[in-house]
Amino acid sequence: MCLITFAFTPHQPRHLLLAANRDEFHERPTRPMAWWDWPVGPLAGRDEQAGGTWLAVGRDGRWAAVTNFRDPRGKSGQRSRGELPTDFIRGNGSPADYVHAVYRRRGDYGPFNLLAGDRGTLWYCSTHAGPTAVGPGIHALSNGLLDEPWPKSRRVATALEGLPSSAEIDAKRLFGLMQDRATAPDDELPDTGVGDELERFLSSPFIVGERYGTRCTTVLALQSRCLVAERSYAAAGQPSGELRYEFTLRT
Repeated sequence: MCLITFAFTPHQPRHLLLAANRDEFHERPTRPMAWWDWPVGPLAGRDEQAGGTWLAVGRDGRWAAVTNFRDPRGKSGQRSRGELPTDFIRGNGSPADYVHAVYRRRGDYGPFNLLAGDRGTLWYCSTHAGPTAVGPGIHALSNGLLDEPWPKSRRVATALEGLPSSAEIDAKRLFGLMQDRATAPDDELPDTGVGDELERFLSSPFIVGERYGTRCTTVLALQSRCLVAERSYAAAGQPSGELRYEFTLRT
């Protein structure tokens, strides 16, 4: 995942509403979202190169997601960042305990951001920031720190905040929210050390490129009757498939 916006409302009938884009090289082999080891495994996509995932959800309302942290000087880790979401779903520890444990061994991984939550709590850490409890409200995470005001993050968070509240989830509208292809003005580009041309290319919420771009958008609504929807995209940015899962939260 390279761009996530979400509304966290702990202990409410819907404790999470999330929309996220995964940006990746088109040649990297990937499987779409599916249940791993039903009924105890996570619902997640699979990175077939390293075996992990970018976003995972469990039937008990636990979820976790990772994004890369853009740091050209960062070293590759000995372990895949993609194992972090599934390890959390498969375990039974609290989000706080899990995030603290991951932070202590952060040197095992390349630069990352991690979110891990359940129905009542949500925690964040990064290779570049210590464990922090995330408060209720609307948040955004890209390849910098949580809620860092990158133009793409601000745009999708503002769009999510502007959606009318409803018990019914309009997945198509959330997919559309994440298809914003407008690049940021040069004077608003972040400086992450990759040069202006690449900063500009990566500045739109939805990225279209011949070799690298947005591969899928995921919508996640965690409530008594949960919805997970995923739309996949080809290299030119056109939809290439769509999946939808609904399940009842396990008590």
